[in-house]
Amino acid sequence: MDESLPFPSFEAGCGGQQKGISMSYTVDAVSKAIELLFLVAEEGGKGVTELARLSGNTKARAFRLLTTLEESGLVRRQTPNATYSLGYRALIIGSAAQAQLSLITVAKDMLEPIGRECNESVLVRIRDGAETVCVAWWDAPHALRVHSQLGDRRPLFVGASGKLLLAHAPEDIQEGILSGKLERFTPNTIVKRTELRRELKKILAEGHSTSLLEKSTDMVAVAAPIRDASGLVIASLSMTAPVTRVPRNKLGKYVDIIKFAAARFSASLGYQGE
Repeated sequence: MDESLPFPSFEAGCGGQQKGISMSYTVDAVSKAIELLFLVAEEGGKGVTELARLSGNTKARAFRLLTTLEESGLVRRQTPNATYSLGYRALIIGSAAQAQLSLITVAKDMLEPIGRECNESVLVRIRDGAETVCVAWWDAPHALRVHSQLGDRRPLFVGASGKLLLAHAPEDIQEGILSGKLERFTPNTIVKRTELRRELKKILAEGHSTSLLEKSTDMVAVAAPIRDASGLVIASLSMTAPVTRVPRNKLGKYVDIIKFAAARFSASLGYQGE
């Protein structure tokens, strides 16, 4: 049954589009490939003829789509019977999805107690390319507080969470950021590449990151890494607060709270390291 959502219609206006024309943003070949991928996941061990029948594709089209999925590592063709099963990259997607879904579940249980211990707003961010994205948060019950929201994006090189996730990012991501333009948000934003490199090394050595008026002139923050069961840093746990309530000389207290909480967070995701 086709349960695709309707797309908006655009009426004629100054752009000259005709009334009643609907614009679809989906790509048919990609949709068909995804359907096939799910079929292989659910019906592993079937050949191209059966998969074509189940998916409603011609045998030739199913073969082309399966070959594309095979070349990307998402499915593999098994000999001698020429049947298909999931490939190693599908395992990566599944593991990542499990980790991220678990991350959100744990965050829902842990953020409020952590926030109440800090008496400040706390949030979880993940890296998405050259940005960080807020995936969970708890707002402190103060009239004056740092407010975040789901999906809020920030550059990877600035702020406590950004610098922490950049420090743990693959080398090509780091070099891409360091070789590009570093926007200055405040007088405290680190925009010199040599200085930022030193800061990233310091973060790795100390196991946490701080931000003193770097993204906003009235905000401070501390962040620590959240690790999955394999030890990979998948997110940051951070506390943000107005500098009027948390001056520089009081940040150490929050560093200890956030580092300890991030360790407990990681343990809840299966990490058994120190």
